[in-house]
Amino acid sequence: MQAINRDKVREMMENRGDVTVVEVLGEEYYEKFHLPGAANVPLNDSFESSIQNVASDKSAPVVVYCLDRACDASPKAARKLDELGYEEVYDYDAGKMDWKDAGLPIE
Repeated sequence: MQAINRDKVREMMENRGDVTVVEVLGEEYYEKFHLPGAANVPLNDSFESSIQNVASDKSAPVVVYCLDRACDASPKAARKLDELGYEEVYDYDAGKMDWKDAGLPIE
């Protein structure tokens, strides 16, 4: 797992067709707003099976995020992805508030 900042997330989203961006908060938070094209896979008991449906290629990059730096869900999800054998895992630890505060598009 590697920490990644907003600029790198944006660059990956624009230039890498194989990146999967995943919000690991619950659906109610995801529905309020999320990064463009992000999938919602809450960090809960079904995370392991759900993530494999969303990101089936373990060699492709996966970016996980949650709300902000105080939120510990994305680092936990990133560690879980490492344990599951994903090869290129990134934790956008500043989260979706950082993205929104920068004026970047949200859905």
